[in-house]
Amino acid sequence: MNPKEPVDSSESSQPSGVADPPSSPASALEAVTSERDRLLEEKNDLMDRLLRRQAEFDNFRRRAEREKADILEFANADTVRAILPILDDFERALRVESSGKEYARGMELIYQRLLDALKKFGLEPITAKGLKFDPNLHHAVDMMETDDVEDHTILDEYQPGYNFRGRLLRPAMVKVAVKKQ
Repeated sequence: MNPKEPVDSSESSQPSGVADPPSSPASALEAVTSERDRLLEEKNDLMDRLLRRQAEFDNFRRRAEREKADILEFANADTVRAILPILDDFERALRVESSGKEYARGMELIYQRLLDALKKFGLEPITAKGLKFDPNLHHAVDMMETDDVEDHTILDEYQPGYNFRGRLLRPAMVKVAVKKQ
């Protein structure tokens, strides 16, 4: 460069690749504000996704617990249903006269303990004799024409029915009265 040559004013002393500083404070403020708005929108989106995932997980957990409880209740119902014939046999055995009073008393105690244990699990006997016939709770295996009682009254119970935790486990087998015609 010759000292006598004029200097071109269009050349700048900044190295190439460096961005020009913002021309005004207003444009700098606008750039920062737009960046802040973008980050705020991204944060809100991430928070929304997080809350949705937490809700989905809570729903999944509740559904899994409910299914586990249902499976356990179903298993308990099957177990109690398998024991019911033994309970029926005890009831039949207690109706038979026995010469040994102590033996009969022991059978009654065993029967009562078994029934109490099943009641703790949720077994509920269905009362039938003398009530109105309900096809949701009773299974009519015999009908008798009579004018002594009201129509569709249960006269006798052949096999007791049971509910298990509020659901019908086994309907009662009954004899039902019907009006003479």
